[in-house]
Amino acid sequence: MSIVKLCLSVSLGLLACLAVISTTRGLADDGPREMLVYVGTYTSAKSEGIYMYRLNMSTGELTRAGVTSGVKNPSFLAIHPSRKFLYAVSEVAGPDGKGTGGVTAFALDAASGKLTMLNAQPSQGAGPCHVVVDKTGKSVLVANYGGGSVAALPVKDDGRLGEATAAIQHKGSSVDANRQKQPHAHSINVDPANRFAVAADLGLDKVLVYRFDAAKGSLEPNDPPAASVAPGSGPRHFAFHPTGKFAYVINEMLCTVTAFAFDADKGVLKELQTITTLPHELKPGYSTAEVQVHPSGKFLYGSNRGHHSIAIFAIDEKTGKLSAVGHEPTGGKTPRNFGIDPTGTFLLAANQDSDTVVVFRIDPQTGKLKATGATAEVPTPVCVKFLDRSAGAR
Repeated sequence: MSIVKLCLSVSLGLLACLAVISTTRGLADDGPREMLVYVGTYTSAKSEGIYMYRLNMSTGELTRAGVTSGVKNPSFLAIHPSRKFLYAVSEVAGPDGKGTGGVTAFALDAASGKLTMLNAQPSQGAGPCHVVVDKTGKSVLVANYGGGSVAALPVKDDGRLGEATAAIQHKGSSVDANRQKQPHAHSINVDPANRFAVAADLGLDKVLVYRFDAAKGSLEPNDPPAASVAPGSGPRHFAFHPTGKFAYVINEMLCTVTAFAFDADKGVLKELQTITTLPHELKPGYSTAEVQVHPSGKFLYGSNRGHHSIAIFAIDEKTGKLSAVGHEPTGGKTPRNFGIDPTGTFLLAANQDSDTVVVFRIDPQTGKLKATGATAEVPTPVCVKFLDRSAGAR
């Protein structure tokens, strides 16, 4: 080989090497290498409380990093926008099935992920089952399933919770004599503009809308005060589209999803479509649980209990309507809830009755799910929340 050819070969080799280094660095810089994952559970002989894991954003592997005890049934969690605090419901009720549950505040150390209990406040109703923090971080909103009510709790500067600034008791019933004799508020969410709070009530077959004032922590019925779904549907969880133009409620009892157009100025929901979450007819023992929109706004996911699957839908960007893409088995029993990480890379399914959290990779083009092979053993997992320490929480 001539000197010229040798030099050219070496130069090309160095260029190739530099290209690989540059590409690798670029991939590493595109997003976080690791996220913290918090899993809410039902405490029992098996579960101690809130479990923490580290999620490898390259492989999807979950590594247990700790557990926080001291709260009974911290089934659902919410992380403050500042990433300094975490809030957990205590899903309990009195001996008469009424009473009140609670919401507990924790200080969150973003470096270690450690939680330190700050204080707790009554949730203003029995069986609190869902909690969120508003966009300003000034209020925690909670839905009480057993009590059929919603409430707002103020967040103090140090993350502690104050006494409720608003508490609204739902009233009424619907057609199912076993499940809908009374109200059952199952979730509460704040719209992207932080002006309205939306509560799905399984017992009423309604999605109630409240005008929300973050500064005051107040909730006032909107006009109109609610949108209705088909009788016997049992609306459970709710999700806004990132654009704020559309919204979706998953109906527990009929295993359907109802799509709405959302008027962000007036807070009005208008039904667009209702579609099944199942590949076949509804069977006894089947129900749904969670619904979430992918961060890209292209896909929607819903969990099927009994069928033990995640239903996958494509979202029409112009109309907001859904079209079925398929179903992915969750690799366990009774997927209560699931979480999609803020980058939209992974979906983590919480299989309540098989004590596992299973990791799936999301295809960014089709929305389909593929199991990574990563599974964490978590006793009675319910809720999955992510903390990206380089950005925000989800």
